[in-house]
Amino acid sequence: MSDALTYRAAGVDIDAGNAVVERIKPLVKRTFRPEVMGGLGGFGGLFNLGTRYKEPVLVSGTDGVGTKLKLAQQLGRHDTIGIDLVGMCVNDVLVQGAEPLFFLDYFATGKLDVDTTVAVVGGIAKGCELAGCALIGGETAEMPDMYPPGEYDLAGFTVGAVEKEALLSGDNVVAGDVILGVASSGPHSNGYSLIRKIVERAGSPLDLDIGGVKLADALMAPTTIYVKPMLELLKSSVPVHGMAHITGGGLKENIIRVVPDGLGLHIDASAVVLPPVFDWLMREGNVPREEMWRTFNCGVGFTILLPRDAVTAASTLLAKHGLKTSVIGEVVPAKGDERVHIG
Repeated sequence: MSDALTYRAAGVDIDAGNAVVERIKPLVKRTFRPEVMGGLGGFGGLFNLGTRYKEPVLVSGTDGVGTKLKLAQQLGRHDTIGIDLVGMCVNDVLVQGAEPLFFLDYFATGKLDVDTTVAVVGGIAKGCELAGCALIGGETAEMPDMYPPGEYDLAGFTVGAVEKEALLSGDNVVAGDVILGVASSGPHSNGYSLIRKIVERAGSPLDLDIGGVKLADALMAPTTIYVKPMLELLKSSVPVHGMAHITGGGLKENIIRVVPDGLGLHIDASAVVLPPVFDWLMREGNVPREEMWRTFNCGVGFTILLPRDAVTAASTLLAKHGLKTSVIGEVVPAKGDERVHIG
């Protein structure tokens, strides 16, 4: 009689999965909001909108962290990549004025390592705390032969809500509005295929001093989560006409997404001072300036479109949250097919 087969023998360790769940329960519980119903373990996460909104519009977003994951795995740094995951999702729904309500994650690997998984989910929970949203569910998938040893993949999903009358569509953007750039913490989670190629070609000098920090630290700095400061700004008297999260496509392709047809953008190149990590990447990789504009955030992780006379009030409010801001351009009438001019 042949030997009996088990799921564990096939490469899936149910006990390890259960151990992960037990260890992440207290991390997840810290993210809960009063609207969360139940806890971990159900087939679906429950969230009660209640009567807080008169006419709620739900805004959803999903993302990953790209090949920054490869760098995290190379360096063995698993505790902050989850912050990136949350940031990339919640900052997106924030653009339309929505408050992120809850978050779900998907973690997939070939062989489950309990400590690594708990570290990753711990980062996700931390990101949710920073964003004020609840981590109400997720999926941990152990799939033998799908991933090389030591590798895993991540995806995240968030749902936010905003009053219909407060929805930011960009329709209020007019010529003469200025672009207020809000500082990033680094490359966030975009452009890492190019970043890794530059680092590799430079001989992987990850201990190199870049503006007072090691290159590895500069590249692994978690994505800034702008939610709480921006929601406070939206509730203030400052007239915000539009917002943009600077992700893939960089400054060149993201801000214009919230600008109505017939209008364009003039971005003042001299107002965008490259932080040390971006300066190093451009010089070491011999990356053309135009390529920098359309690949990286170049130190500007989020932008706000608003009247010029509202800049001081907005900057003062955001400074209280430790966010540096500067005017980097303005909205102008469109000229021809090229709606974004950087110069």
